[in-house]
Amino acid sequence: MKDKLFCSIGVLAYNEASNISNLLQSLLNQKLDLVEIKEIIVVSSASTDGTDDIVREFCKKNKKIKLITEPERRGKSAAINKFLAASNSDILLIESGDTIPAPDTVEKMVLPYFDNNVGMTGGRPVPENPETDFVGYCVNLLWRLHDRMARRSPKLGEMVSFRKIFSSIPEKSAVDEASIEAIIRDAGLKLKYIPEAVIHNKGPENMKDFIKQRRRIASGHIWLQETEDYSVASQNKSILLKISWAEIISRPAKIFHFIAAVLLENYCRFLGWYDLKIKRKNPFKWEIAESTKKLEHKEK
Repeated sequence: MKDKLFCSIGVLAYNEASNISNLLQSLLNQKLDLVEIKEIIVVSSASTDGTDDIVREFCKKNKKIKLITEPERRGKSAAINKFLAASNSDILLIESGDTIPAPDTVEKMVLPYFDNNVGMTGGRPVPENPETDFVGYCVNLLWRLHDRMARRSPKLGEMVSFRKIFSSIPEKSAVDEASIEAIIRDAGLKLKYIPEAVIHNKGPENMKDFIKQRRRIASGHIWLQETEDYSVASQNKSILLKISWAEIISRPAKIFHFIAAVLLENYCRFLGWYDLKIKRKNPFKWEIAESTKKLEHKEK
């Protein structure tokens, strides 16, 4: 029988009282066979809504769970660096505090490390948003395209795992997973997308939050390309054209919705460019899109 793979999980939290209990319970209840979770480290960045108290109660009941608190919110990348310094495994996972993994997601994301050439893996985010309005359509469209794209050229996000071959990532990065991708690729290791490893999340519910989130990501990708000389798959026009055509073919009745969503995305990318290049604003410590915190997923 193969030896087990050991991992540490970092949960990055900022005012996640509504979800942190469900998330930690989900991680404790993971179905594991050849993988073992050594520790779950919550890095709470200046939370004021009771998140820390909830985590402390979990710490009392389970020694695997640890809490690191930051008195000042310095951005997600800075919180990840806190986790990197505190973790004790060679394989690490990071997950946003406003998501929920499926019961077998950790096992599926860690098993590829039996291959020494694999340096990073990512699962498939599945939004809880209904497609009953245009924003809901856009949220689901983006994650469908993300899935199509990642199957062609891995683009990893929401919950990722990686080998601990570095001690920190740039704290001014607003796209932390992409920054990790760049480091792993530079080390000559492979990225692996695992569509069967599902992570439930919640996209923006209104146009204001949608634009806020998309322009921040656009700024982050431009910053990463300029500072680290790394472009994510979503910057590849050839891939974008192929997955866009596949989406149109699969949902021809939504062609006008699709065109409107593409125009909206281009507008957000322009705003991201404007923020970074004209306003000289790097959103690595971003304003929270509050509607993304309303995840109500319960495992059946």
